[in-house]
Amino acid sequence: MSDTHDGAQEVLRLQGLKKSYNVGKPTEVEVLHGLDLRLQRSDFAALVGASGSGKSTLLNLIGLLDKPTDGELFLLGEATRAMDDARLTALRGSEIGFVFQFHHLIQAFTALENVLMPLMVATGKPSREQLDRGRGLLAEVGLAGLEHRKPDQLSGGQQQRVAVARALVTRPALLLADEPTGNLDSKSAAEVFELFRKFNREFGCAVLLVTHDPRLSEQCDRTLTLVDGRLESDSGK
Repeated sequence: MSDTHDGAQEVLRLQGLKKSYNVGKPTEVEVLHGLDLRLQRSDFAALVGASGSGKSTLLNLIGLLDKPTDGELFLLGEATRAMDDARLTALRGSEIGFVFQFHHLIQAFTALENVLMPLMVATGKPSREQLDRGRGLLAEVGLAGLEHRKPDQLSGGQQQRVAVARALVTRPALLLADEPTGNLDSKSAAEVFELFRKFNREFGCAVLLVTHDPRLSEQCDRTLTLVDGRLESDSGK
């Protein structure tokens, strides 16, 4: 990852991105119809759209969990469509952080071990520097002193904060958040949203937030509206 935190650095570029299912069969259907999009490091954007508009499909493509049928997706200037699975996995692991509606913490692990999981998958036993980074992130999300608690000893809002710290431990260029406050009360939801803001501002981490909540999308700097597989609008404040 580049050390520059220049807000103008391009993190993501979609060019004519298309996605079809059942390709070559009578049931073939195109879900995404040639999307163009750019995200810079400084961007804090919401992705909104009705159920069935293609949000989940688009998020899977941007997260390098699936490949487009046509067009290209550039991450940090690298074209990804022709990459093999090993390279995609490595790039996803180092440059993209994921936060979901359900935090998916490992119940047998402590908060700190959950945060360090992406690093442990990549490098095995965490180094002293990585342990310090994990503790520092837990402090940043307001959980200093709770490093050794298991998920069932934490509230729902606290568990989601652990998930945010886990998503950021690799210092990714892009944070993808899929309905990240959907299971939280309004106070916890506001606190998690503020964490995204903080990391976007301080670490130059682009944020793309999928939400059905207009109160959240209205607080973002850009709102990308997906309608029937097309980006209908891209409104920036």
